[in-house]
Amino acid sequence: MGIMSFLRERAGVIIVFAIGLAIVAFLLSDVVRSGKGFIADAQSEVGIVAGQPINYKEFNERVEQNSQQFKAQMGSLNPQMMSYVVENSWNQFTSKIIMDKQTEKIGLVVSEQELFDLMFTNPTQQIAQIFTDPKTGQFNRTMAITSRKSADTDAKLKEQWVALENSILDQRKSEKFQALLKNGFYANTLDAKDDFTNRNKLANFSYVTMPYANVKDTEIKVTDADYEAYYSENKYRFDNKTETRSFEYVAFDASPSKTDTAETKAKINKIAEGFKTTDNDSLYIAINAETTTPLNFVKKGALDPAIDSLMFTATKGFVYGPYLINGVYKVAKLVDAKISPDSVKARHILLDPTALGGVDIAMAKADSIKQLLQKGGNFAALAAQFSTDGSKDKGGDLGTFARGAMVPAFEDAAFGGKPGQISIIKTQFGVHIIDIQKQIGSSKVVKVALIDKALAPSSKTEQIAYQKAQSFLSNAKDTAAFINEAKANGISKMVASDVGPLQASIPGLENARELIRWAFKAEKADVSNEIFDIGDKYVIAYLTTIKPKGTLALIDVKIQIENMVKNRVKAAYLKAKLETALAGTSSLNQVAAKLKLPVTPLSNIVFANPVIPGVAQENKLIGSVFGAKVNKLSGVIEGEAGIYVYNLNGFTNSQIPANYLANKQTLATALSNSAQSNVFKALQTSAKITDNRNKFY
Repeated sequence: MGIMSFLRERAGVIIVFAIGLAIVAFLLSDVVRSGKGFIADAQSEVGIVAGQPINYKEFNERVEQNSQQFKAQMGSLNPQMMSYVVENSWNQFTSKIIMDKQTEKIGLVVSEQELFDLMFTNPTQQIAQIFTDPKTGQFNRTMAITSRKSADTDAKLKEQWVALENSILDQRKSEKFQALLKNGFYANTLDAKDDFTNRNKLANFSYVTMPYANVKDTEIKVTDADYEAYYSENKYRFDNKTETRSFEYVAFDASPSKTDTAETKAKINKIAEGFKTTDNDSLYIAINAETTTPLNFVKKGALDPAIDSLMFTATKGFVYGPYLINGVYKVAKLVDAKISPDSVKARHILLDPTALGGVDIAMAKADSIKQLLQKGGNFAALAAQFSTDGSKDKGGDLGTFARGAMVPAFEDAAFGGKPGQISIIKTQFGVHIIDIQKQIGSSKVVKVALIDKALAPSSKTEQIAYQKAQSFLSNAKDTAAFINEAKANGISKMVASDVGPLQASIPGLENARELIRWAFKAEKADVSNEIFDIGDKYVIAYLTTIKPKGTLALIDVKIQIENMVKNRVKAAYLKAKLETALAGTSSLNQVAAKLKLPVTPLSNIVFANPVIPGVAQENKLIGSVFGAKVNKLSGVIEGEAGIYVYNLNGFTNSQIPANYLANKQTLATALSNSAQSNVFKALQTSAKITDNRNKFY
């Protein structure tokens, strides 16, 4: 849908752009070749942290590494996950730069002897995991030292060791820095006594309240001066950590119509009938399925919920469906079922056919190694000598794994063989010599073939939706025209508020990255000059607000503070009534009688948790209570939910500890933990970070 609409709208522009690009490339070729590109450096910077540029190439390599790790755990990356990966990579870069500058500034180092100890004497968890002897389960120091020495003549191994050593150095410096912070915090007896009192001293009081909610907005008048006063007093609350933008948009639905659904259902029904009679499941799937699903044995719980239990009780050849799941029709067929191990412990030697000169040569070499093993050869030694896999330093040990952890061919060999069996297989990674050491447990597994047919809009449905969007855009040349066009056609406008530069989605639009990138290039009141193809919608937007990084102006927060300002005006309105009621009274009951309001008693309120049950967190009220005199009527207190007047009935004190040693330790730990994160936040704030990621991702 996206490429069709793009070409339809942009054919002419593409041609002009291509010609222009060729001319620019010709004119700048000498400049580029001489290394004097005047915008190249700026264009390659993802950001600057404390004066240190972050190069796009280096940063993107980290993003790719983290993406691969994430895919290994999650299977795939959607736009939200990718946004998380980019954010995580950014945090890794910025944290390292900031920490390196701080440790260098204070002269914090890790000596060569200390690094040696962390690798070979008292190894870090990383080192210990890599060089654990599979036979003993203990750290093999000799294996680690031998591997490190081999790195002097093995470029790839050296690269791995350099990365490992740098990781250990960074971790150790961070630990030392954190220890310095932790040891710099101390809680004395007075601190511990105050903390104990705040958490254990109980206040018992009664109050009368006049809630703001009881005052109608029509009873008060809010002026610009009220807004300005509130804003001036609370300006510190309006620090925008990053630039945000808001826009409104209209979306033209191109989701499948009833006709599209009926046609798709008819096709999948026909496929289901053929699936029942075919004698070549693999070929039938290859011809009819839209996506390729590996035909593996799986345990219970691994299939779609609609068929999981069904396939474990069905007979071979049973066909179920079509059934609809997440917008896709599916037909399932039980191909096979058997009893299989739950998990396998195995080791392997991996040969690289490319390095050896071809698959045939690799297979022949694998056969020779297999013969050596069958004659009593040492598997771990042969793995260390011949394997190209990272497990070679652990004797080829892969540990114990369940179904789904390995590629299909490897899994079939490991779960389908017998303990003690050595087999040779070929996968996309190379040629494997596999030794099945142990098979654990047994349960039923099934092999289920799937054919899918996505419920998608027809070209006619897409065309109708696109034409509506195109017609709208042609009439919405500016903001006023956009609003009028939406109103004239009865189209609801959606709002995307305070969108960040790296967001991947907004409510209602899951993959809206290109729309958001447009918003951060546009000027205020701009209408998008293109139609965005997002999921099953065609979207057109206009930019309403730009909130820059830093302290926001009053106009940018006016809607946000509206209720607070109204409550302040209501407080002044109610305060006059309450002060009139207080005049000439000496008890809370008399005040309540004048106002015809109830007296609410409260007991066991602590200073550390200033909450009025069922009302709100009322810091001012509780703070006032703990500083009040017993049996003395208070003045008016302006709170979050209303105004209050109270009478303190008394305090209940817990038994005072014989000493405050335990309290001091607890408080010191809490201070240290909070300080460590707060210190790093302060370092980030002072580092002067420029973030250009939205230009690249």
